[in-house]
Amino acid sequence: MMDWIYIVDYLLAGALMVMMAIGVAFSAFMPALDRWNKRYFIILFSLLFLCTVSCLLALIFWEAPAMAATSRIVYLFEGLLLSTLVFMPTLFLLHSCGESFKSSPLFKLVMALQGVYIIFLSAAQFMNVVYYVTPDNQFIRGPLWALWMVPLVLMMILNIAGVIVRRKKLSKKYFVALLVYLLPMTAAIIVHMFISVELYIIFGMALLALIMFGLILSDNVEQYARQQQEIVRQRTNALMLQIRPHFVYNTLTSIYCLIDDDPAKAKEVTDEFTNYLRNNFTAIAQDKPIAFTKELEHTKAYLAVEQARFEGQLFFEFDTPVINFRLPALTLQPIVENAVKHGRDPELDPLYISVITNETENGVEISVIDSGPGFGEIDNDEPHIALNNIRERLEMMCNGTLTIAPREVGGTAVTVFIPKSKIS
Repeated sequence: MMDWIYIVDYLLAGALMVMMAIGVAFSAFMPALDRWNKRYFIILFSLLFLCTVSCLLALIFWEAPAMAATSRIVYLFEGLLLSTLVFMPTLFLLHSCGESFKSSPLFKLVMALQGVYIIFLSAAQFMNVVYYVTPDNQFIRGPLWALWMVPLVLMMILNIAGVIVRRKKLSKKYFVALLVYLLPMTAAIIVHMFISVELYIIFGMALLALIMFGLILSDNVEQYARQQQEIVRQRTNALMLQIRPHFVYNTLTSIYCLIDDDPAKAKEVTDEFTNYLRNNFTAIAQDKPIAFTKELEHTKAYLAVEQARFEGQLFFEFDTPVINFRLPALTLQPIVENAVKHGRDPELDPLYISVITNETENGVEISVIDSGPGFGEIDNDEPHIALNNIRERLEMMCNGTLTIAPREVGGTAVTVFIPKSKIS
C-alpha cells in the first residue's frame, strides 16, 4: 500500500514540476500580459516549482537515515516557501487595486503574521516544539505544530477579507480569480494543521494558480484586444487625415480664379463645395463602417464640384443597384478623386467615370472605371497615398480588399471587395 502512495506522490511531483515550468514559460512569453502581471506569475510559478522540488527531495530522502541533516534543510526551505506563497496574493490584490504596499494596513498585518510564522520556523531548528527530524530521518510533528499553522490561516483569511472589501475596485475576473485561489487553499491549510497533506497542498496551490492565471490572462487578453482596437482606430483616423488636403486646396484655388472670370460659376462651385465639406467632415468623424448610401452621396457632391470646375471635360454615371451594405468612410470618394486627378487631361478626350456595384457569391464589389490614360501603383510624381490608405483601412475595418487594374480599351478599373460577413 505504501509503495502505491509513494508512486502516486512521485508522479504528482513530476506532473507539478512540468505544469509549473509551462506556467513560467507562458507567463514569460504571453504578449497580452502587462509587465507587472508577467513578473508576478513568473515568480509565483517559480516558487511553486521550487516547492515541488523540495517535496520531491523530501520523498527521495524519506527512507535514507543518513540524510537526516539534509532533510532538515529541505523542510526549512519548504516552510519558507509556503509562507511566501501565502503572502503572494496580498501583493497581487494591493497592486490590482492601485494601493501602496508601504501604507497598506493589510500589507503590514500580513507581514507581521509572516514574521510570527518565521519565528516559529526558526525555533523549530533548535527545539522540538514545532517539528523535528529524528536521527534516522523521520519527520515528527511537535506539540505546537497546529499553532504554527495559525499565522498562515490568518494570512489567508485576511486576504479573503481584503478581496471582498475591495471587490468594487477589482474587475469581475480578478475578483473571481483571487477567491478561487484563496478559499480552497485556506481550507487545505486548516486540514494540514491536523493531517499531513503537504504535497497535496502544493498540488492544490499549483492547480488553483493555473486557474487564477487563466482568468487573469483572459482579462488581460480582452484589455489587450481593446488596446489594439484603439490603436487601429487612431491609425485609421491618421490615415483619413492624410486623404483630405488635396481636393480642398485645388478647389479653393479654382474658386479664387473663377471669382473674377465667372462670379456665377464661382458661387455655384462654392455651394457644391460647402455640401462636399459637410459630408466630408461627417465622414471623418466616423470610426466605424458607414452605409454605402452615405458614401455615395458624398461622392456625388464631390463630382458635382469637379464637373462645375471642368465643364465639358468630365462626365460620370452611376450604376448601383446594390446599396444595402457598409464600408469605411472615405472609401469611394477618394477613389473617384484619384480617377479625376490622374485621368483628366485637357489635351485628351473628356474623362468618363462609371461607379458600379455588384453582388457576388462572397460579398459586394464596387468598381470605379475611368477612360483616362491609366496609371500604376506609383506615378511619376508621387505614390497614390489615398489608395494605399483606403486599402489599409479596408483590411483593418472590414477585411476588405482593393485592386487596381488597367483596362484593355484604356483607362483604369479600381475594385473594392467587401466580404459578405462584413456587409451588414
